[in-house]
Amino acid sequence: MSATGAGAALRWPDQPALGGWYTQDELDAVMEALAESADWRTGFRAKAREIAFEDAFAVHAATPFAVAYNGAGTAMDQVLACLDLKSGDEVISGALNFPGPHLSVLRTGARLLLTEPTPGSFNLDPGHVEALMTGRTRAILVTHMNGQVADMQALLDLTERHPHPEHGPAKIVVDAARAIGAETELGPVGRAGWATVFSFQSKKGMTTLGEGGMATTFDEQLAVRLRRLRSFGKGRLLGSNYKLSKLQAAVGLVQLRRLPEMTERRIRLAEQRTEHLRGLDADVPGLVLPPAAGRAHTHYLYNLLLPEEWGAAGRDEVRRLLATRHGVGALAGERPTHLGHELIAAATAGQHLPAAERTAERALHPCLHPLMTEAENKEIAEAIGDAVRTVAAHHT
Repeated sequence: MSATGAGAALRWPDQPALGGWYTQDELDAVMEALAESADWRTGFRAKAREIAFEDAFAVHAATPFAVAYNGAGTAMDQVLACLDLKSGDEVISGALNFPGPHLSVLRTGARLLLTEPTPGSFNLDPGHVEALMTGRTRAILVTHMNGQVADMQALLDLTERHPHPEHGPAKIVVDAARAIGAETELGPVGRAGWATVFSFQSKKGMTTLGEGGMATTFDEQLAVRLRRLRSFGKGRLLGSNYKLSKLQAAVGLVQLRRLPEMTERRIRLAEQRTEHLRGLDADVPGLVLPPAAGRAHTHYLYNLLLPEEWGAAGRDEVRRLLATRHGVGALAGERPTHLGHELIAAATAGQHLPAAERTAERALHPCLHPLMTEAENKEIAEAIGDAVRTVAAHHT
């Protein structure tokens, strides 16, 4: 039985299976690439479209280099491999995360150190990062969790204040899988840090036929190495085949062109929902609504934090009421990775992260999609208010 109740009929799913949407332009791009590739003299060689997509994405991210991959997980693996980490080297990352980037760290053989989130947020706390930094810190892996950007300037300052004795300032590697289209205080996501990884998986803000990824960087040597690694090493490195396909690149060019529209609609609906809920946070002490932060929060998920004293049981009851009374699906908060994956648990044994665990227990993400109408969005907001007030009444 799910937390939403057995057999609950959802009018809106826990999470949409497609983060943006496709138009005739994407379909035309696929058919053009498919028709062209049917010629035996041409085939599915992707290079021209791959380069066009990378060049366009580099402009979007305001970086000189963008390297396309068959998935964000692959791109993260390769970026971290290019750090040439050794046993005893340390990588610091936020505990509230998707397991993928932390598994990428473990594959390097480095030690993974997890941080607590900033209070009221899902992003890593720069203060806790600083407390964990040592002469063995080689990298800080930053995730812009659920579309809300982390404090990049604070983290960059930390690396300058605490340089590695041999390698200098720790490299900042960014997981922007859920934050495509967002902007930090330093410019578009992708601009700040040594490398940034994006995802085009089906649920993301833009998608290339369900899978795909991109790494951006200012480091030309890194870009050259990544391109070699994704294509069997180009005769020099121990690489493999991690390339994006021609059809994916063709669709990616269209989705990238349409990304501002899809992002703006998502942000507008999220902020309208928050305005509908304004006052609920006053009626229910301890409830935290998402901040109105413009392009600094693209709302990949609509982030609600319920009162801490309700715990997971209270959160699950709100989720159940949303489903059974209103047909509104909602995701429970993503657990800290050390609680959700046995290999990460083993690698981080002894690390205590009570704030991350409490944040996950009180987190709820009601369904949001940029194609929702304003009337639907208001109905969902009213459903949230009803469910939250119902549970709050049981806690008074």
